Amino acid sequence: MKIYDLFKKSIFGSVLAVSLAAAASLPAQAETLRVGATSTGIPFTFLDIGSNEIQGMMIDTAHAIGDAAGFDAVIEQTVFSALIPSLSGNKIDIISAAMLRTPEREKVVDFTDPVYAYGEALIVKEDDTGSYSSLDDLQGEIVGAQVGTVFVDLLQEKGYFKDVRSYDSLADLSRDVALGRIKAGIGDEPILAYQIQQGNLKGVKIVPDYQQESAGEVSLVVRKGDDELKERLNKAIQQIKDDGTLDEILKKWGI
Repeated sequence: MKIYDLFKKSIFGSVLAVSLAAAASLPAQAETLRVGATSTGIPFTFLDIGSNEIQGMMIDTAHAIGDAAGFDAVIEQTVFSALIPSLSGNKIDIISAAMLRTPEREKVVDFTDPVYAYGEALIVKEDDTGSYSSLDDLQGEIVGAQVGTVFVDLLQEKGYFKDVRSYDSLADLSRDVALGRIKAGIGDEPILAYQIQQGNLKGVKIVPDYQQESAGEVSLVVRKGDDELKERLNKAIQQIKDDGTLDEILKKWGI
């Protein structure tokens, strides 16, 4: 072999060795999963104006579960009614929002073990002095709920309201209640209570004696049949329950 060829071989070998050593020293690229969340579900999920990022209890929970399961949770802002279509269409990998488990939803998606449980609240105009212990007390009235939630179906199934109106957000719903355009509305109790307490929803109040009809569980949501990811998330959920992380998150958000 010629000296020139030996030189080339030696140089190539040195460069290859250096390249392999450098590659070995680089940190492994973290796995990322896209997590769908809404911007209108305070304190579960909401858009923080200061940082222009989605924050909230279910956001912190998604990040904590990601840390426990070994992936980075990348939050994707999605309208509530588009969460399940986005998941089914592979635009996101997980839903982490105030989404209650229902038989209808379980036909198209899978739910993890629960991270929280709650029901609905009834809101009326702030100066309304009526007594409403159940939806039966509102027969013949115009009522409303947020589109894409189980509460729209709950109202429609009653069959005794003058009209059931759907709204893109709880802010839109509460505005129409405050203006007297509709008699009452129902929505997620923790979200309504938090937003009224923070002064974000004006002119409305929660009916204290109202008896909930749709208390349920909030979980993370994955594509139908994605058993591997669901099991992985369930293990992480149990971990953050056992080590107190989930309790700290709930305490932080006053839930």
